[in-house]
Amino acid sequence: MKFTKMHGIGNDYVYVNCFKETVDDPAKTAVFVSDRHFGIGSDGLILIKPSEVADGKMEMYNADGSQGAMCGNGIRCVAKYMYDYGITDKTSISVETKSGIKYLDLTVENGKVSAVRVNMGSPVLQAAAIPAVSEKETVIDEPVTVNGREWRLTCVSMGNPHAVTYVEDVKHLDIEKIGPEFEHHPMFPDRVNTEFAHVIDRHTVEMRVWERGSGETLACGTGACATAVASVLNGYTEDEVTVKLLGGDLKIFWDRKENNVYMTGSATTVFDGEIAL
Repeated sequence: MKFTKMHGIGNDYVYVNCFKETVDDPAKTAVFVSDRHFGIGSDGLILIKPSEVADGKMEMYNADGSQGAMCGNGIRCVAKYMYDYGITDKTSISVETKSGIKYLDLTVENGKVSAVRVNMGSPVLQAAAIPAVSEKETVIDEPVTVNGREWRLTCVSMGNPHAVTYVEDVKHLDIEKIGPEFEHHPMFPDRVNTEFAHVIDRHTVEMRVWERGSGETLACGTGACATAVASVLNGYTEDEVTVKLLGGDLKIFWDRKENNVYMTGSATTVFDGEIAL
C-alpha cells in the first residue's frame, strides 16, 4: 500500500489515495499503521476517496480502528494532498465527510498548499444531538462528577462529541489518568473527546485534548473549534480566538450571524512511503 504521512500541527495520520489504491479492511489497517513501534506511527488512518457530491471524500479511522466522523486537522491535510498531488487544481474545494460536506480555501505558496481555512459548519449544542445525557436542553458550565471530583462541562458537537472543561493549569494535568474517565463516562453514550482548557486572555486559550479512540494527541481541530465555541458561550473570549495546542496554534472564528465556525491552520507532508500489509 502506498501512503503519505502528514500532520496538522502534530495531529498525524497516514493518508492513502483511494483514487489509486484499495484498502480492504480499513479498521484493521488503521490499528496496524498507527502503531508507533511496529507500524508507521500515527493518530489514525485517513482514506482520500472519490465523491459523487464533492471534490473528494475523507474517510477516517482512529488508532484503535474505530471510525471517526470528522477531523479538523485531518481535513486540512486532505485538502493539501488533493492539490499538491494533482487530484484538483482548485484553491476552493469541497470534501465529503461523515458529518457533511466541508468547504475549504487553500493558501498556495510556490505551488504547494501552506495553510487551509475550513468552514467547519454550525456547532451543535442540543445535548441529545451531541449526544450527552442531561436533563437540560444544553450543557453549558454544568457540574458533572468524574472519578469523585466535580468538573464543570460545556458540551459541543462539531460533527463529533466534545466536552470542554476549564482548568488553572493544563501543563501539569494528569491527562493519562483522567482522560479515559471522561471518555467512558456514562453521560456520553458514544464516548467523548475532552478538552482541558485555560483562558489566557479574551483572544487566546490554551488546551490539551484527550481524543476518544486515540488518547492524548498533539492537536484536535474539532476540539479547538468546540473550545472556542464553549469559551464564547461562557463569556470568556471574543468570537475570534487563537487556540494554543501542544502541536501549534489554530485560529478559530465563530461567525455567530451565519452560525458557522471557521478554522485556519497549517498542513504538512512528512514523507511518502510504501508498506506491506
